[in-house]
Amino acid sequence: MAEKFQAVVIGGGPGGYVCAIRLAQLGLKTACIESRGSLGGTCLNVGCIPSKSLLNLSEEFHKVQNLSNKGIEIGEVKLNLSKMMKSKDKAVTILTKGVEFLLKKNKVTYFKGTGSFKSKNEVLIKDEKNKETIISSEKTIIATGSVPVSLPGIDFDEKVIVSSTGALKLEKVPKKMVVVGGGYIGLEMSSVWSRLGSEVHVIEFLDHITPGMDKEVSQEFMKILKKQGINFHMQHKVESVKTNGSGAIVSTKDKDGNKKDFNTDIVLVSVGRKPNTKNLNLEKIGVELDDKKRIKTNKYFQTNVNNIYAIGDVIVGPMLAHKAEDEGVAVAENIAGQSGHVNYNTIPGVIYTTPEVASIGQTEEQLKEKNIKYRTGKFSFMANSRAKAIDDSEGFVKILADEKTDKVLGAHLIGPHAGELIAEIGIAMEFGASSEDIARTCHAHPTFSEAVKEAALSVDKRAIHS
Repeated sequence: MAEKFQAVVIGGGPGGYVCAIRLAQLGLKTACIESRGSLGGTCLNVGCIPSKSLLNLSEEFHKVQNLSNKGIEIGEVKLNLSKMMKSKDKAVTILTKGVEFLLKKNKVTYFKGTGSFKSKNEVLIKDEKNKETIISSEKTIIATGSVPVSLPGIDFDEKVIVSSTGALKLEKVPKKMVVVGGGYIGLEMSSVWSRLGSEVHVIEFLDHITPGMDKEVSQEFMKILKKQGINFHMQHKVESVKTNGSGAIVSTKDKDGNKKDFNTDIVLVSVGRKPNTKNLNLEKIGVELDDKKRIKTNKYFQTNVNNIYAIGDVIVGPMLAHKAEDEGVAVAENIAGQSGHVNYNTIPGVIYTTPEVASIGQTEEQLKEKNIKYRTGKFSFMANSRAKAIDDSEGFVKILADEKTDKVLGAHLIGPHAGELIAEIGIAMEFGASSEDIARTCHAHPTFSEAVKEAALSVDKRAIHS
């Protein structure tokens, strides 16, 4: 007899394990299936967490090399990449074990294996030894995340032509690295390997980096990254990548048809991700997909098969861990008869380079497109006491507010700790705050957060320190 569960979550990433825990908290007998062998999904194993570890460690390495400029003199600084990678792996192991403990604590049954639908109420689990287990489920939530995509005719070997996964596991610092794609992941990995000594070239098809981000922030970001030594080749199309004995040749063509080849040791292809729905057997149970192979859902995250739900990277929306987590909680609450929902206008996006870049709500370009009249408040970190005191003053805070109501419509930051500062604006937007509400809130001095207050004051043209 198949073991019976009230809810089964296929996928143990940020969306899946959070969903499973919330379902269990709400009193449902819950199982979570994960194929990787460790919980946490792409984010924890080969994405957000290891990349942030390497971003931090490479930044520390860079800082130490430049301490003598600030009166701290030390001996020769050496890179031990193997040790750095072990530190990164240790962080991942501790956190994945922590998630496993959380499932156990909340009495979620954890199955290690690949889950697929045998029927709409039965899930087949195949473990690494091909042993099969069938469980029955009243409600099933698909949370299988996404996988990297490449360009046509270019396949990952994770040695020379790498995805973000391979870029996190390089055994030596490449002399030269070509990064295809100027989005979040490509720029983070560019920063890591540039700081550790690589000559990095970013090839981007568009005329700007970070597509979809506020243009002013995007332009400032590229200026700063250029100063840091990263090379950009905009409006270049990659035509082919051919490996040879020593690395690869990346052949490109610019907007005028001029061809250029790049000889490189490593090619990181970072052009996006696609929903991971393969091998779920969705066609057998009739779950509908859209034209981008994402699972179609209604506002309750329910598919056209009424007891099957989907969240995270397999459905419409930004492919972000925190978006998946919020959806995981919302769908669990909906299944339990509560009113779970996600406010998609207040999901922040962060790039963890130095400086950090953070964004929430609408951009100026989006507001103009919708003919929404707005006012802008901007404040530079050059005029922020804390930033100047620690010599970390590149960037600015920009707040966009409705011209009539002063309601905050969006905010875009580039500068120190932008990823933390964006949370204040997220809370303000959740409560429908005006820029004046932020401006009249007392901020500690000296802090980076004062730049947020000054930007809010600037909306009404009354900033004090600029």
